[in-house]
Amino acid sequence: MDDRDITPLAQLVAAREVGGLLIGAFDGSAMIGFVYGFIGVEHGRTIHHSHQLAVKPEYRHSNLGYRLKLAQRERVLAQGITRITWTFDPLQSLNAYLNFRKLGVLGDAYKINFYGTDASSFLHRFGTDRLWLTWVLGSRRVRERLQGKPEVHQTGVEESPLIQVERDGSPRQMDLAEGLSGKRALIQIPPDINALQRQHPEQAMKWREATRHAFTEALRRGFLVEDFLRQPRADQPAGVYLLNRGRKMEDFA
Repeated sequence: MDDRDITPLAQLVAAREVGGLLIGAFDGSAMIGFVYGFIGVEHGRTIHHSHQLAVKPEYRHSNLGYRLKLAQRERVLAQGITRITWTFDPLQSLNAYLNFRKLGVLGDAYKINFYGTDASSFLHRFGTDRLWLTWVLGSRRVRERLQGKPEVHQTGVEESPLIQVERDGSPRQMDLAEGLSGKRALIQIPPDINALQRQHPEQAMKWREATRHAFTEALRRGFLVEDFLRQPRADQPAGVYLLNRGRKMEDFA
């Protein structure tokens, strides 16, 4: 990152002084990961907003991100706060699986270029669209996810995703009016958008545009992003988001 995109030390110190949390993970004396967030207000409710979570590449298959989120949850609950919010790129399938399947978050807003269009991070190469997530810390849904009891979903072959991964890895856009006519909708994403960005940047941008349209339309029509599944296929593996209409965030409190 450029210097202008790094959170200053003074900001971290001030945030911690008024209830923000900066939690590190260490291998001996070396920091190998961290999570950072601060207190905020959303819809008149005090929340903790988790701004950054990072793990060094060589430690990313040790479940460390999950353990950092659990440590964050424990400390936030100790402060008497019951919700954590954060944003993430919905095209990042590994993060989607952690957030929805393992932690039990919900998504109810889509932010177009949330951090602007000009940023130096490798995560910002094709825009900074973000899905806004809410982690209802004490809910039954979250407790069951943390106990390793994720909800079982059946996705029938008759269900056509709003966006589907084609054999060549490109997005196929289905008719949104038809796809959003029922109570449930699906959105597929490619298994590795980062590799796609390196090898076929124009195709990665097509994925950004297609999923942006699908998510914004679905959320505008009252859908809630509730889960993310890995969907192995013979021709092209994919991940799929499950969206439901008729339920609100408060239904999971």
